[in-house]
Amino acid sequence: MPEMPEVQGLVDFLGERAVGRAITRTSVGEIAALKTYDPPNTALHDATITATARHGKFIDLACGDDLHLVFHLAKAGWLRWYDELPTTLIRPGRSPIALRVALDDGSGFDLTEAGTKKSLAVYVVRDVHGVPGIARLGPDPFDPDFTRDAFAALLTGRRTQIKGLLRDQSLIAGIGNAYSDEILHAARMSPYAPAANLDEADIDRLYQAMQTTLRDATAEASGKPPADLKDAKRSGFRVHARRGEACPVCGDEIRSVFFADRSLEYCPTCQTGGKVLADRRLSRLLK
Repeated sequence: MPEMPEVQGLVDFLGERAVGRAITRTSVGEIAALKTYDPPNTALHDATITATARHGKFIDLACGDDLHLVFHLAKAGWLRWYDELPTTLIRPGRSPIALRVALDDGSGFDLTEAGTKKSLAVYVVRDVHGVPGIARLGPDPFDPDFTRDAFAALLTGRRTQIKGLLRDQSLIAGIGNAYSDEILHAARMSPYAPAANLDEADIDRLYQAMQTTLRDATAEASGKPPADLKDAKRSGFRVHARRGEACPVCGDEIRSVFFADRSLEYCPTCQTGGKVLADRRLSRLLK
């Protein structure tokens, strides 16, 4: 799933390539992806893109003050940019393309989604806060008001495991499965640690790890075209998706815990005192 750094990379790329261009055509390839009907997607035709923004993992293309094309790429979605947009006809339900957007200089992009589980979402709205997922978002990690003390206040009294808390978009916007693994490894913290049990030193370490990990990944994504962002993301991982490899910090073997639709990765030496976490959804340590 694209997370905050990659989404910001896409926002920056579209800011350079699409802002100032008029939308000449939108073609819906997956009707279920379009979550709104008023205004219709055709309202975007002849509208000029004036700004780009990120809201958590949502991308917002503003067309003036009262029209927005907003999309969320979900788990298997992506954006394909074309300097010369293909002219092939999109056949609804027969293509991975959910939406095609054509611009007035002949360029444009497709929103695509792999697999059979379709979760990519597209909204055409007058107010971005009318998008349910945006309305529920917690603070952005890069918001100046999201200080160490604000983060500490968010943790107070929460018995949630810290891995789940970092991924909860209503608490902190933009972090997903991959970067929560990376943040916790950098903080030398178990993914199962209860948030409410963290002491002041733990909070300091975790907050710093979150800021550094996300800022480094965002800087790495900056300036890259969409086609290069996925590889840049993978190459920067220390533990996520590296099961069986050696931890770059201590050399121990990176382990996984598998769930129904995802896994987490961690280093036992760096994060759990050398103990291997029980698999099969057990939130405890093996003796």
